[in-house]
Amino acid sequence: MLNNKQTSSDHPADLNVERRGMLFVLSSPSGAGKSTVASALLESDTNLIVSTSVTTRKPRPGEIDGREYIFVSQEKFDKMTANDEFLEHAIVFGNSYATPRKPVEDAQVKGIDVLFDVDWQGAQEIQQYASDDLVSVFILPPSVAELEARLKSRAQDSDEVVRARMDKATSEMSHWGSYQYVIINHDIDICVEDARAILKAERLKRSRMKGLVSFVRELGVGQ
Repeated sequence: MLNNKQTSSDHPADLNVERRGMLFVLSSPSGAGKSTVASALLESDTNLIVSTSVTTRKPRPGEIDGREYIFVSQEKFDKMTANDEFLEHAIVFGNSYATPRKPVEDAQVKGIDVLFDVDWQGAQEIQQYASDDLVSVFILPPSVAELEARLKSRAQDSDEVVRARMDKATSEMSHWGSYQYVIINHDIDICVEDARAILKAERLKRSRMKGLVSFVRELGVGQ
């Protein structure tokens, strides 16, 4: 499921040239800032829509089914997996997570970019699905000590869960080299601007403008 919002584009190139939607993947260890960056991009960009993941974990206080996640039972999740309804799926801290396939494909056809807040496993599976449409960004914390401090300051998890997230962070960060872009989150505002710059530059790549040849011919310019 995709969160609905206005999808008019802020980018002149998109207005004149047909373009297939990108899959914009953000990954980071918990607490490094990807969710904050994702929220900021979605707030300011009218041609970007978030992919809402399906999960078997229980909702946290304030979470609404269909907004933060689509909450399902493990039995339903397994049926959806068997029916090939997911682009990717993984188990994280004992719970199943996945990306629904159809809403993403529908958005791409309309030229709408889809943002994914997934771990490195999910990013790898999405790459297998659509490597030509994928733009992957990994966000690193400025230090391990700062990452732990951020996790503790959220006061969402027990000390045991924080320790588990820190243990997992080392493994997650070891996969930074498989991403196209890496941002070190020293400052969240700068981190957001860096991510926004990547998104804009990727939209302007000649290879993504599927209607560019026809557009140029209409200008009276040969190949």
